Amino acid sequence: MSWMRARMIIFVAMLPMGLSGCLSGNSSNSHEPALSEQAAGVLMIGFRGQTLAEADVILEDIEQRRIAGVILFDRDVELGTTRNIENQQQLTELVGGLQQASGNRLLVAIDQEGGAVNRLKTTYGFPETHRARHFGELDDLDATRAEADQTANLLKELGINVNFAPVVDLDIDPDSPAIGRWGRSYSADPDIVVDHAHEVIAAHHAQGVANAIKHFPGHGSAGDDSHEGFTDVTHTWQEQELEPYRQLLRMTPSPAMVMTAHIFHETLDPAHPATLSRNVIHGMLRDELGFDGLIVSDDMQMGAITDHYGLEEALERSLNAGVDLLIFANNLAYQPDIAQEAQAIIVRLVQQGRVPATRLREAWQRVCDLKTELHLAC
Repeated sequence: MSWMRARMIIFVAMLPMGLSGCLSGNSSNSHEPALSEQAAGVLMIGFRGQTLAEADVILEDIEQRRIAGVILFDRDVELGTTRNIENQQQLTELVGGLQQASGNRLLVAIDQEGGAVNRLKTTYGFPETHRARHFGELDDLDATRAEADQTANLLKELGINVNFAPVVDLDIDPDSPAIGRWGRSYSADPDIVVDHAHEVIAAHHAQGVANAIKHFPGHGSAGDDSHEGFTDVTHTWQEQELEPYRQLLRMTPSPAMVMTAHIFHETLDPAHPATLSRNVIHGMLRDELGFDGLIVSDDMQMGAITDHYGLEEALERSLNAGVDLLIFANNLAYQPDIAQEAQAIIVRLVQQGRVPATRLREAWQRVCDLKTELHLAC
């Protein structure tokens, strides 16, 4: 379908969605997708445009490459302008049009934590939200659930089926530039974090919106911001930062996804940050904590990755580490052909034996399993 034809799409209301439970590792998918389709099917891409007419690049990625999903932003960091969000009607039409163009198989994601990390702002006509620290200090689970219900209902109305929230980093350093400074953590107490995060997960689960808890194995003690560059937590990270994951991954409902952090810890991995580390992703999250669901990267265009790794090495290492879904937010730096380039690299990595075909198939299958849970096609 061309973008000119896509402009004529009339939004059709999304079918009701609901999550039946945590991922089982099985899927009703019965065909073996081509290597190129598997490669694109583990990519989530950010894009510019508030209408289908403005979104011709991402429409090509959706229709021809069959990328796994898109991520929405209100602001374009590079341009300093608005990006995908103007008001509720516009956003509903945009999301609906993209979903219809995909054949109802698109993961549509947003970072809607509340407070500072809040893409659906009051300036666009959306309800007010509060930062996690507000709820942790209040420590009233009913209040946390009420706002989480409001957010989950809104996302469902908009057709957004993935929320990269809640943050389960511990507030170890209140001045941490990526977490504490913005009040994104509920508390330094793991039990408070778990209690409030679980309310958020349960509210979203009830509306058929998948959550990703973040940022594994813990970003709350970091003295630097991984958006901007190398972030070493070797001397600040604490074992208790794993506790929210230990508890939440055993609870019902459990989060559908875990998002990685780009933090470096020389004891956990002497060479690579967490997102690129098999020791951290496979060893700790898979083996030690027993998580068998979908692992999603933080933005692969953050400075902590791009300042030290080329795209090919970053893709090779992250996939081999165990990451299943790779985010290119395309916002810190805009690369309109990033999906095409990443897809081609992943195909080449598999053909050369640098990423096992079974590893890519496993990643693609986990993405497909999540789509099945959300009543989407693969």
